[in-house]
Amino acid sequence: MLVLKFGGTSVGSAANLATVRDIVANAAASRVAVVVSAHSGVTDRLLALGRAAAGGSYDLAPVRARHQDLLGELGIEPTILDVPFRELNDLLHGLTLVRELTPRTLDLVASYGERLAVRGISEWFRRGGIPAVAQDAYDLGLRTDSRFGAANPDYACFPQVRKSLLAIRGVPVVTGFIAKDAKGDVTTLGRSGSDLTATLLGAALKSPEVQIWTDVDGVMTADPRIVAGARSIPVLSIAEASELAYYGAKVIHPATMLPAVENRIPVRVLNTMRPDAKGTTILASVPEAGAPVKSIAYKRGIILITVASTRMLLQSGFMARIFEVFARHDLSVDLVATSEVTVSVTVDSDRNLEAVAADLREFSTVTVERDMAQVCVVGDGIGVKAGVAADAFAALKAAKIPIRLISHGGTRINLSLLVEAPHVEPAVRALHRGFFE
Repeated sequence: MLVLKFGGTSVGSAANLATVRDIVANAAASRVAVVVSAHSGVTDRLLALGRAAAGGSYDLAPVRARHQDLLGELGIEPTILDVPFRELNDLLHGLTLVRELTPRTLDLVASYGERLAVRGISEWFRRGGIPAVAQDAYDLGLRTDSRFGAANPDYACFPQVRKSLLAIRGVPVVTGFIAKDAKGDVTTLGRSGSDLTATLLGAALKSPEVQIWTDVDGVMTADPRIVAGARSIPVLSIAEASELAYYGAKVIHPATMLPAVENRIPVRVLNTMRPDAKGTTILASVPEAGAPVKSIAYKRGIILITVASTRMLLQSGFMARIFEVFARHDLSVDLVATSEVTVSVTVDSDRNLEAVAADLREFSTVTVERDMAQVCVVGDGIGVKAGVAADAFAALKAAKIPIRLISHGGTRINLSLLVEAPHVEPAVRALHRGFFE
């Protein structure tokens, strides 16, 4: 059974839903399962509603109108959603009385985005001749732990999930993002949770392929908003996709791919708006290609922290003392560069940064530089092909872009370069010209 997942944008308008129905109809010649996200914008509104209700008042009308308007465009009577909306309203009213919003209750509120979506989308499919059956994922047996907001799946549920899906006569349209814990409480799967639902179902079914339908032509050689000549990458390894996701590329989160990759199931990233585009296939590993570089990614909002102390020169324990401070304040370090008397590190958050700097100043001089950006050249062949770093430096030199920090030895697939934020877009364009144009 093939698994197709459609994101919030893909199911966010009547025009897109017409395309989605065509895609599913074409795929339904073989058995398929469909996973859907909430309609675009709905989950954020639900989270805001939960917080507002806990504060004493809420207005459900905008969320109701969002669904009514969409169903109206599709020619579907909005009353099919009366029951879940009544349940949601009762839940929000209860929050106004208790004036408390726990992570467990917030997950329950958020779950209604997908629960509403599958019912309307299933009806839309049926009107197009697809025998769709709306399914809440937890009714199929999908289980997680009780880490509300970012629950971890329990792989032991796979046999029950498989049995439930194969027993359905028709095309199951399944809620992404949500499950239940052992106590029966609704949980959510966190960032890219609907993608994770799709790969979990794929792993349970031992599917031939999991397709993630989104609003881009797969994974690109660079951000097309910056580089007009960016193009999609036909094949990526899980390691390459993980690096690109971490550094901001438009790709599914690496954690969501693991169930499929661990079971040797290909994951394809495809564009709902351009269904004929080939997209990107993500595999556990890929054959070595001729070109070592696959993509240029970037990440803004980087902070550079430089720690200098001549007193600690060559003394054992100096590095440990520095990193103990970061660990104590729960601030993660990314890049690291050292010299005789200085250690430079980057972080992508200023949470607890003042406390970190204060503790470091007890035994060193500390400089904090904000408004930096990290540009990354990613590809499996970077660590084994000569000249990649030289080509990157030459491209940046020609564009007159200074490099503040370099990291190359920590991974075989990533050359990271720190530049000042105003230089990030010219740097991405220069590197793309150097490697792809």
